[in-house]
Amino acid sequence: MTGEAAATDGQPETRTIGFWQCWAFSVGTMIGSGIFMMPAVLAPHGGLSFGGWLLTAGGSIMIALVIGRLASRTMRSGGMMAYARDAFGPLAGFLVGWAYWTGCWISTASIAVAFVGYLTVLAPGLTNQPVNQIIAALAVIWTLTLVSIRGVRDAGFVQLLLTLLKLAPLGLTVGLSVFTGRADNLPEINPAHGNPIAILSATALLTMYAFLGLECGAIPAGNVRDPGRTLPRAVVFGTITVAAIYIAATAAVMLLVPADILAKSTSPFAEAARGFGAWGPVLVTAGALVSAVGAMNGNIFVTGQVPMAAAMDGLAPQLFARLNKAGAPVIALVFGSALSSVLLISSYSRGLVGAFTFLLMVTTLTTLGPYLICALAELKHSWRSARAWAVVALAAAIYAVFAVFGSGIEVVGWSLVLSLVGLPVYFLGRRKVAGATATA
Repeated sequence: MTGEAAATDGQPETRTIGFWQCWAFSVGTMIGSGIFMMPAVLAPHGGLSFGGWLLTAGGSIMIALVIGRLASRTMRSGGMMAYARDAFGPLAGFLVGWAYWTGCWISTASIAVAFVGYLTVLAPGLTNQPVNQIIAALAVIWTLTLVSIRGVRDAGFVQLLLTLLKLAPLGLTVGLSVFTGRADNLPEINPAHGNPIAILSATALLTMYAFLGLECGAIPAGNVRDPGRTLPRAVVFGTITVAAIYIAATAAVMLLVPADILAKSTSPFAEAARGFGAWGPVLVTAGALVSAVGAMNGNIFVTGQVPMAAAMDGLAPQLFARLNKAGAPVIALVFGSALSSVLLISSYSRGLVGAFTFLLMVTTLTTLGPYLICALAELKHSWRSARAWAVVALAAAIYAVFAVFGSGIEVVGWSLVLSLVGLPVYFLGRRKVAGATATA
């Protein structure tokens, strides 16, 4: 089945997934490596990091409200790319889609790094063995790519199952902290004595990574039953669910693990679970691995959906719109996973934690840009007709700009380069589409 045969209006004909699968794509993509590595990443920032969590949770809910409202008006697949195109034209739509797609395949690499970090708990032989770590990370990336190649229905079922499984260890850790957590384990409010505003901005950027994927439930709109009602509910409810889980789980780990140990840990939840006895770290590590796999599954799925939607809208080369018999964009999926694999291999020179931190910051910035454009799109639409929604959109835009402030010049530079590389692809794709139309 080709892309042309698969749809009559540039979108798949079948609508096979409902609210809970969309909720799982949002929640399952958000709850991944971010939360399971984040306590260690935030430990050097001290108690102020909770301010970053609260700021990010509020900003993410604002963004979720914006995405949900935009999704209720746009029934096409593509998510933020479709919203930007409707508001600002095809070039804006492509650049948003390109930046977001770039963030997705970079995120796949970073989640794979975190996956290996937890895998070393169950397989200690991987410790200080970068070649074997890379092989393990590549194996999980390509296994999940095969899952998405089997089609939307299978990807949605796997995502829902993994999402439910990953919530168990987080809940157990929170429960353990209630009974055995110690307040004197909590880090100082500002151990580095830095500028509080700068620290809040930096921690907002870091914690924002853990909310990336909130929009994933809205991306396969063409495959969703009753999308106008389903998509906004799934995205907003999913974001609120995750915000509550993140803040509770981070506090739990900081109550259970001394700050100096936490800052050096590559598997902080496993350290926290030692209070359960010998089986605790194994259980939590298994949950962390399931969580990372669920996040990668959502990311890889989206990495195929975005270029497919761009190609169907005439914004990218048509080969990305080619679907297999299961309705999956095989070429787009393989291309995205290949890029993730190359980035994964090249980033390991920074070490496991260093690679994870750098990749999550680049991923976050390439996604904040599309969030900002979507906020501006809603602001444009609602400024005259729905002032309350315009205020929500303005708050989301201000939050996105604030988070960018803490990214640092290196991350901004890489993100700009990765975004600008898409321009030749856009014009090449447009010329090919125009040439094909003229020939026809």
